[in-house]
Amino acid sequence: MKWLRISTALTGIAACSFMLAQVAPQAREAGAIFAAQDDPAALSELKLDAVLRQNDRLVQDHIEAALAAGDADLADSFVALARDRNIALPDDLLSRVSDAVKAENSTSHFAKRFATGLVTGSADDVASLSGTVAGDLFVIGDVRDVVREGKHLAMGEDTDRLVLGLAAAGLAVTAATYVSIGGAAPVRAGLTLVKDARKVGRLGEGLAAWAGRSAREVVDTPMLQNAVASGSVLRPGQTVSAIKAAFRAEKAGALVRLGKDVTRVAEKTGTRGAMDSLRIAEGPKDVARAARLAEAQGSKTRAIMKLLGRGALLLVAGAFDLALWLFGAALTLFGLLSSIKATTERLTQAWCDRRRARRLRRAQVAAEAALASAAGTA
Repeated sequence: MKWLRISTALTGIAACSFMLAQVAPQAREAGAIFAAQDDPAALSELKLDAVLRQNDRLVQDHIEAALAAGDADLADSFVALARDRNIALPDDLLSRVSDAVKAENSTSHFAKRFATGLVTGSADDVASLSGTVAGDLFVIGDVRDVVREGKHLAMGEDTDRLVLGLAAAGLAVTAATYVSIGGAAPVRAGLTLVKDARKVGRLGEGLAAWAGRSAREVVDTPMLQNAVASGSVLRPGQTVSAIKAAFRAEKAGALVRLGKDVTRVAEKTGTRGAMDSLRIAEGPKDVARAARLAEAQGSKTRAIMKLLGRGALLLVAGAFDLALWLFGAALTLFGLLSSIKATTERLTQAWCDRRRARRLRRAQVAAEAALASAAGTA
C-alpha cells in the first residue's frame, strides 16, 4: 500500500510534466500578448508571428490580390513587411510592384487625382487628398457640404449630421490655419479625411456614431439653419461668417484630437492607410492606437492592418482563449508542484518508517540478548 501511494504520486509528476510541456508555449505566448495589450506595435508583432507561421505564402498572396485590385500602395506595404520579416519574394513579383508604384506616382496620375479631389471633395489617395484639402482650405468644399446638408436639415430631409458637423468644424479650423500660418493645417487635413471616409462609407460604425454625437455638440442647429437658409457657394464670405457663428469652438476639442491622430496616421502610412484605420476603428481611442502603430511600423502598417484588422490595435477576440491557456498552465503547474510535494512527503515517510522499523528490530534483538544473558546467569 505504501509503495502504491508513492507510485501514484510519481505518476502524477510524470503526467503533469507532460501536460505542462504541451501548454507552456501557448501560455507563454498568451502571457506576452496580455502584457503587450496596451502597446499596439508590440501586440501586432506577436500576432504577426502567429499568423505568418500558419501560411508561408500569405504575404505573396496578398501582394497578388492588391495588384489585381489596383492598390499598388498596399502591395508595396506587403513588400516592406516581407523585407522586414526576411520573407523571400519572386523577382518578377517585386518588379511588378515597383512598376505599379511608379505608375501610381506619375505626374499625370497625380494631376488627374488632384483635380478629382478638388472638384468632387472625395479622396482615396495622396493626390486626391491634396485636391480635397486644397478645396477645403479655400472653404469651397466645406461651404458646399454645409450648405447641402444644412438645407436638407432645414427642409426636414435626411441629413448627414456628421458631415455637417465636420464641415462646420473644418471652416473654423481653416480660419485658425490662416491665422496661425498653417499651424492648424494637420488638423484640417485630418478632419477632411474623416469627412471623406464618411462619404465613401469607410468610417467604422462605432467611430461614426461617436463622431456624430460630437458633431451635434459643436453645431448650434437653429442658428445653422438660419445661416444656410440664405447661404450659397457663390457667396462664400457671407456664408462662412454665418456658419462660423453657429459653431461652438469650446465643444470641438474631441474632434480636433481625432483630426490630429488621423493626420499622424496619414503622415506615416499615406491617405489609404489613414482610411484603413478609420474603417476598422470603433472610437477615437482606436485611432490614437493606430497612430502609435503607424509611428512604430511606418510603411508596413497597411499590411499589418490588412492581416490583423482591428486586432492590430487591441485585443478584440480570443482573450477568453488566452486566459484559458494561462489558467490551464497555472493549474498544471499547481498539479506538478502538488505531486512533487506528495512524492517527497511519501518518500520521506517511507524512509522514516524504515528507520523506525530498523531501530525497533535492533532494540528487540538487544532485549532478547539481555533476556538470554539474564537467564544464563540465573
